[in-house]
Amino acid sequence: MEPTAARGSLAGLLGIWGVTRAALLLCVLKVLVFPGPDVTSDVSVIYRGWYDVLVTGTFPQDDVTWQYPPAAALAVLSPAVLPFLEYATAFFVLALAADAVTLALLLRGARGAGRSRRGAWMWVAGVPLLGPTVYARYDVMVTAVAVAGLLAAVRHPRAAGALMAFGALLKVWPALLLLAVRRRSAWVSAAVTGVVVAGLFAVLMPGAFAFLGFQRDRGTEVESLGSLVFHVARHHGWEGKVLLNYGSVEFLGPYVSWVSTGALFLTGAALAWLVLWRLTATRFAPHTAADAAFTAVLLFTVTSRVISPQYMVWLVGTAAVCLCFRESRMGRPAALVLVACPVTTLEFPVWFGHVVASDALGVTLLAVRNGLLVTASLLAARTLWCTTVPTRRRIPTTPGPSWAERRTVSP
Repeated sequence: MEPTAARGSLAGLLGIWGVTRAALLLCVLKVLVFPGPDVTSDVSVIYRGWYDVLVTGTFPQDDVTWQYPPAAALAVLSPAVLPFLEYATAFFVLALAADAVTLALLLRGARGAGRSRRGAWMWVAGVPLLGPTVYARYDVMVTAVAVAGLLAAVRHPRAAGALMAFGALLKVWPALLLLAVRRRSAWVSAAVTGVVVAGLFAVLMPGAFAFLGFQRDRGTEVESLGSLVFHVARHHGWEGKVLLNYGSVEFLGPYVSWVSTGALFLTGAALAWLVLWRLTATRFAPHTAADAAFTAVLLFTVTSRVISPQYMVWLVGTAAVCLCFRESRMGRPAALVLVACPVTTLEFPVWFGHVVASDALGVTLLAVRNGLLVTASLLAARTLWCTTVPTRRRIPTTPGPSWAERRTVSP
């Protein structure tokens, strides 16, 4: 690309980022009204309530909605760095900052031979398609840490391991990224970081690991893949209910535990497949870690009992890292994730009432969104396997002489 064209492309990318992010910020600040229920109440009510507890030096030990590892306290407490702003406003500004940092990381990752700005474009396009929910959850902050870890994995394995471990202590899922890292130094760095940070929280703040017991009696969340069973069953006499449970809207009633157990089994199967891949893969390229991480996050998202809209931010971020590498073949799964983003916004928050009611529109939206994610998962898994695991080729053998020919051979 010519330098002038490259500068023009970068200016266009930054311009689109600025316009779309200004629109998102205006939505969460309620200057612009976004259709559907208010997505900012999690920040202004729930996060703010946790903040009031955390500033006392302890975790919310009696609140079952606190289901996050200890470093999540840093995200909830982060608005304190902007004391001149009201809590929710400060949180939204920091979410915007995390968005900007992620874009900067992806642009930096696009430099050099064999790199591309496709990843930056994926991020610029994917985030606004998810609507204001992105800035009303702390997942964008976690994704920034995960993107930094994945991009560091190529040349700085120790830094990558530390970032992945810290990300896991923010919201668990970045631990999946370690499955994609080969260097032992990354694993050692991750272990040391995890032990030190977790130990500090355990010593300094009571209740750091109380969250581990708060998901025991969860049902199946109404947006998950398994929920489609009950959305359909409600039209055929199923006697369960839809209730706010453990901080999310879930199905509770007969056979829900069966579907939840099935989801856990599928998650275990996904983990087993990833371990098998890791043991059998022999062809590794600079983009392999990103491809494997994207695949792992996809598999664990679709098999989870919960697929909240903010989970899509993880997928957009990890897909964007893949697309920073020209040789990555994750283009089609990434495109499917991008298509799933506006469908996710339609099912929450725009028409979430239809999802809760299990009517035709709600079920259709869920079936389309979850179908796109399942297809992306299977396609990504197949691509990862085919590009890294050697195929066993049958070695042709030259047939020997027949019995009759051997009889005619002179002694």
